[in-house]
Amino acid sequence: MGWITEWAFHIHLLAAISWIGGSVFMFALGITLRDKEAQKQVYPHVGPIFGWFEAIVFVILLITGGVLGLQFGLFDLILHPNGTAVSDALQKKVILVVTLAVPTVLHFVIAHRTNDKERTPLEHLLSRASSMAIFFLNLFVMHYAIQLRDIL
Repeated sequence: MGWITEWAFHIHLLAAISWIGGSVFMFALGITLRDKEAQKQVYPHVGPIFGWFEAIVFVILLITGGVLGLQFGLFDLILHPNGTAVSDALQKKVILVVTLAVPTVLHFVIAHRTNDKERTPLEHLLSRASSMAIFFLNLFVMHYAIQLRDIL
């Protein structure tokens, strides 16, 4: 493994830990912080910092994932799957990452637009639903990432 691949892998791993750890923390915060006044005090301060951090980390994950895909020749497996364990896990992970991008963008847009404002019932529902989708999709992405790391 060359130095670019090693650095890309370590940065990808650190970004994945940050991404998933952050989403677990915010998910736990959303579940446990029931007091509406406390939410109004916490979210306007934590939300924007977390949102921008997560957006940057997501871009880093995509870039380093692309570098790793090029280094290991994985893009060919995505486009031409061969039925191997690597091919199957990679396809599932990529589909999940693409799927994960949708609720991530939705949640980011709603959170950014409504910070320090009252959300409409639809915005509230979409924000909560996208947050839950991000949380659960992350667990599945992590599962396939572990499978790929074990194989590679």
